[in-house]
Amino acid sequence: MRTYLVFIGVLMLLWGAMGCGRQESTEAKPVVEVTTAAAEERDWQPSVSGPALLHPRQQASISARIAAPIQELRVTKGDAVRKGQVLAVLVNRDLENARNEAKLAAEQAQTEFEKLSGSTLPGDLQRSQAQVAATQAALNTAQKIYDRREALLKEGAIPQREVLVSQAELASAKSNFDVARKSLELLQKQSSERDLALARNRVEQARARLEQAEAQLAFTVLTSPFDGVVTDQFLYPGDLAKPEAPVFVVMDIGTSIARAQIPASAANDLQAGQKAQFIGKDTGPAAVWGRVKMVNRAIDRASRTLEVWAEFTSPGKQLRPGAFGTLEIFTGKPAKRVVVPAGAVMFEEGSRKGTAMVVDAHSIAHARKVETGIARDGWLEITQGIKAGEQVVVEGVYGLPDNGEVKRK
Repeated sequence: MRTYLVFIGVLMLLWGAMGCGRQESTEAKPVVEVTTAAAEERDWQPSVSGPALLHPRQQASISARIAAPIQELRVTKGDAVRKGQVLAVLVNRDLENARNEAKLAAEQAQTEFEKLSGSTLPGDLQRSQAQVAATQAALNTAQKIYDRREALLKEGAIPQREVLVSQAELASAKSNFDVARKSLELLQKQSSERDLALARNRVEQARARLEQAEAQLAFTVLTSPFDGVVTDQFLYPGDLAKPEAPVFVVMDIGTSIARAQIPASAANDLQAGQKAQFIGKDTGPAAVWGRVKMVNRAIDRASRTLEVWAEFTSPGKQLRPGAFGTLEIFTGKPAKRVVVPAGAVMFEEGSRKGTAMVVDAHSIAHARKVETGIARDGWLEITQGIKAGEQVVVEGVYGLPDNGEVKRK
């Protein structure tokens, strides 16, 4: 009887255990609350991208051309400046005096030159001119006498001897005239041209000294070479400015250059003039649009990348030199592509492949392997794995099991 009771007890324990197992197996699985979005088909433009660093279009280190103490600073770090604006003035009293002396010397040399070039001829030249005039008159008289006597000889009115005498006198008068004329020409060349040339040289030398003095004086005024902003200041009034040490750094931040490293595999798709956008890591997600300015012809052998420069105009000065971000370059025409919110894909490390949770009509989430393309403006291109119109989980995906039931928020 006792054995029978023990047997009955064991059967009851087994029955209770089986009943508990059935209760656990029929317990409902948890429903996960998620946010979903529909995969869309959009016009999607092909592009390539890479990390980029912003540089100013123009940058200048403003240094003194001569060593001199700083007398006055007209701007400080952070000030906006215009092209040609005076930034600083160096002590220049000695150079001003040298410039004034050189200016006076140049004026005196010019006065002497004008006086010489416009004055009457010296005494030797006047006497030589008078000699030429006298011999010219004597030659004319001798010619007339010779012509008259030759005519009389033909008429038989005078003997041959008188014609020969006139011929000798004519030859002598002509010789005297030639000598006087050559003497005048020689004096003019030796006196007038030489003196004028010397005076002209003195004027040119004086002007050269004046230009040099003015250039030295101009070196004491530091100006901005272009419109920009003073981004660095190294010296202050009283400090000694020297050619090897900059006083200011001026940058043109109205236009920036993004220098990016693009994978070498995209080299054949890149060319100057293509549309580009820069998205800064430090300045927020807002994109700034510009154009490709330069594509390097050589590939970096170490990184296997290609350097590309893109130019961006920044009227509001929202682009700052030194900012880091991503440069995206659009390389082709838009085409229809399936896209999903970027948060819908859990990527495999180091690849463009990943997993997305796709919700069916019965609110069951299925893990789907996908391959992705370009990410842009919070959306991600799906090249394989999802069709337009399918619902994907964008929030609540972490910890969501495959074939798990979901509830949309």
